[in-house]
Amino acid sequence: MKGSLFIISAPSGGGKGTLIREVLKRLDNVVLSVSFTTRPMRQGEEHGKDYFFVSHEEFKRLIEEGEFLEYAEVHGNFYGTSRKIVEDKLNQGYDVILEIDVQGAAAVKKLAPQSISIFILPPSYEVLRKRLLKRGTETAESLKTRLENARREVKCYKDFDYVVINDKLSDATKALLAIFLAERQKLSRQASKVEPIIESFDND
Repeated sequence: MKGSLFIISAPSGGGKGTLIREVLKRLDNVVLSVSFTTRPMRQGEEHGKDYFFVSHEEFKRLIEEGEFLEYAEVHGNFYGTSRKIVEDKLNQGYDVILEIDVQGAAAVKKLAPQSISIFILPPSYEVLRKRLLKRGTETAESLKTRLENARREVKCYKDFDYVVINDKLSDATKALLAIFLAERQKLSRQASKVEPIIESFDND
């Protein structure tokens, strides 16, 4: 049985990473697609686990060879999703999460309209600003850029199938898990399990 593709987006600092980690801890047969990026590695990050960190030259080569399902420039750096990695995992029966920005989400939805898109919305602009400040990874200039982008990104919520408001972590986690569990009960996902049951009623 083929898995489903889940697109999860949020403005920077919206907390999607934390929520995704909760899903990965609590559900079986779900994986996070590791993106390629040209941005520098941050302290504590690992190549191949958090991102595949590559040079601009290498990223350009991958674009030319058609290796990306989607790619975009965000905050001056490039990010891309490997087409092969995603397709391999889906064919193995895994649900695959793409943690991407709204530009990438729109691109993937065009190529894979059957994918499930989820927008993580912060409870307010002020809460988002405080979360970004608390991370301690932003300069004054980058903080300003991220907040300006967030004003634009939150308006894209209408383009998604689901919206989860990330106010209280426990509640937002439950809401996100509910989406995954509900999608797994769809007839298209259950057919291989349902057919033998139906046959048992006909053959008795």
